[in-house]
Amino acid sequence: MAEIKSEPAEQSTCNRINELKAFDETKSGVKGLVDSGLSKIPTIFINEEYKLERNNNIHNQKSVGSTNNGGIPIIDLTGVDDDPNLRREIVKKVGEACEKWGFFQIINHGIPVTTLDEMMDGIRRFHEQDKEAKKEFYSRDITRKVYYNSNFDLYLAEATNWRDTLSCVMAPRGPLPQQLPAVCRDIFIEYSNKVMKLGHTLLELFSEALGLNQSYLEDIGCGEGLFVMGHYYPPCPEPDLTLGTSSHTDSGFFTILLQDQIGGLQVRHQNQWLDVHSIHGALIVNLADMMQASPPYL
Repeated sequence: MAEIKSEPAEQSTCNRINELKAFDETKSGVKGLVDSGLSKIPTIFINEEYKLERNNNIHNQKSVGSTNNGGIPIIDLTGVDDDPNLRREIVKKVGEACEKWGFFQIINHGIPVTTLDEMMDGIRRFHEQDKEAKKEFYSRDITRKVYYNSNFDLYLAEATNWRDTLSCVMAPRGPLPQQLPAVCRDIFIEYSNKVMKLGHTLLELFSEALGLNQSYLEDIGCGEGLFVMGHYYPPCPEPDLTLGTSSHTDSGFFTILLQDQIGGLQVRHQNQWLDVHSIHGALIVNLADMMQASPPYL
């Protein structure tokens, strides 16, 4: 008779914790693993739920309602501050998108494409520089204004995401310029200033869509903070086993997301995962709804 052996749950948990600690202590993140030349991902990154979904063909990338970007609303902000009639139309579209979707894309939002491209390049420069240059920023101390690590919930999540992140608290009390990494310092400041301005415009539109005074959400403090996260998703040798970002709901009041041209981002709508096709120069606005990203994403 064959003997079947199983690993005690306590031992399995202990092994995982040791693997997590060993990975964390390298301070090199997922990029460090890729640079080491590995051909298989470590077990801490294997997402069993994601594997099951793929095997059962549940993880569909289905479009509904429109042939344009899966029906996800695309709102043109041209004239939002200059033409009252256009503004009323935009407010109506924003209200409908928030009510029916919880997210939408915006174009002609006032941030130059060159700024968006340079921000993406700046994030890439940080993560692709020599690991020794990055280590001074590596931390799990979330009270720091600027820090880099892999997976903020590394020791809590059931599966580790294939992702490294540079995080910066840029408002209301941002870091001193010299506290930001030199390779992306200038663009972080420029991009943050422009996003704050755009955020104020969006808060006005949200307020008007709710039938409130234009400054209502701003007045109650919804526009005071800005937390910038620069995610980096290195090429994955086994992308069918893991996710760059697991399904989640953002914790902030709303998120303005800059997507690159590679793709992989999905949003959940009516129990369907929909691909968010990248539009160069567009930004995604997310009102604490569900999102996930399959690697590679950046």
